[in-house]
Amino acid sequence: MRSMELSVEHRDRIVSRHRSGEGYQNISAALKVPKNTVASIILKLKKFGTTKTLPRAGRLAKLSNRGRRALVREVTKNPMVTLTEFLCRDGRTFQNNNHLCSTPPIRPFW
Repeated sequence: MRSMELSVEHRDRIVSRHRSGEGYQNISAALKVPKNTVASIILKLKKFGTTKTLPRAGRLAKLSNRGRRALVREVTKNPMVTLTEFLCRDGRTFQNNNHLCSTPPIRPFW
């Protein structure tokens, strides 16, 4: 079973103790964190320059948070609206998805 992720403040405390010259074992004993966790946090700091949680690998979201809110708001007002109607009506929210407003060309099947 995996444990919970440490908070940013907790990770920053580990980094500040490391920068002040404390060793991994002293940091882990003082903050009651496994030595392996302290080592991985400091390694992440050296590699990426930050202790924040970085985005995971995977496909990017099609909609931004703003676009998702606009879509929910519109569907709440008018449940019968289709996606094509919505995208063509409100192009400024979905500028990257304008290709959905036009039909794709029909290609012959050879």
